[in-house]
Amino acid sequence: MGSKLTQSNRAGWAFALPGFGLIALFIIVPFFFAFALSLTDQRLISPNPTQYVGLENYRNLLGLAVVTLEPERDESGEIVRDEDGALQYPRVRSITRSDEYSQYAGMREWFRWQSGDNARVVVASDVIFMKALVNTLTFVIVVAPVQGGLALVLALLINQRLRGINVFRTVFFMPVVVSIVVVSLLWRFIYDGNDGLLNNLLSGLTFGLFEPVDWLGNTDTALGSIIAMSIWQAVGFHMVIWLAGLQTISPTLYEAAAIEGASKWQTFRYVTWPGLRNTAVLVLIVITMQSFALFAQIDVMTNGGPLDSTQTLVFQAVERGYGKQDISGGSTISVILFLLVLTISLIQRYLTRERT
Repeated sequence: MGSKLTQSNRAGWAFALPGFGLIALFIIVPFFFAFALSLTDQRLISPNPTQYVGLENYRNLLGLAVVTLEPERDESGEIVRDEDGALQYPRVRSITRSDEYSQYAGMREWFRWQSGDNARVVVASDVIFMKALVNTLTFVIVVAPVQGGLALVLALLINQRLRGINVFRTVFFMPVVVSIVVVSLLWRFIYDGNDGLLNNLLSGLTFGLFEPVDWLGNTDTALGSIIAMSIWQAVGFHMVIWLAGLQTISPTLYEAAAIEGASKWQTFRYVTWPGLRNTAVLVLIVITMQSFALFAQIDVMTNGGPLDSTQTLVFQAVERGYGKQDISGGSTISVILFLLVLTISLIQRYLTRERT
């Protein structure tokens, strides 16, 4: 028995070895290589020798501070106001460029809020990176539940034995097999601010009352537009995963629920959803990882604009690593992104674990 078990283990490891090898070659080794580069000032083409800088790159990306600005006062001590009655504050540059406040050297204003007469200003060593981090997290927080929920609804609708149901399955899944670059180009024309399909459609539905919007050229709508397009493009993929999970639930459970007089909601809550638990975990993790990898849509549709409102971590890593030839900066962002995704995946795994 022991001999057979040993042979079985050997066969299992032999079959798993190619997979482990590929994971090591394309994930583990590149991660440690990127981490090593993030501790240097390596540039793609530079006459200067590469030097070890420790955690300086991480400090340059993650440096944050809050500065309190008091309103300016005249010689009599009265608060100075402009023509509109708004309080006047000293420039943030007067602090970040002052030798007296060397801890804020090189930082720029990110955003501010009012606290009484004082203004609280958040300054960052790298404002663009912070915007990319917030945009990426916003994308994940919105896309993960919306895309997963919509995919589940579609899976429930097409999980029926009706004539022609395969046509609907094909239509819903079709955007997945189309290149994301092609889809991004298509939606860029749809979102066009001058003569885009979306503006024309909304104008027609409102009988000309709708004012055209430059969806990708407006800082308030650019990221939301990309989120909507991304949900539409990938929802069919997750629909198929939900559908596979639905078809593993035994029909006898539904028959028992019908005999007991359960309503549709009760059937979904006590039969369907428990049967989809493992599928839900898979869908959640897959959507989260795909959302963090947001790049092609940004590169094709907005190139990070307008005013850096659609910057993302992956786009920044590529832009710095290859566009600006800053290999150490791009590697630092990649390491931060890897650790962020790993942390969130572990949290998701812990929250969705099987409780005994």
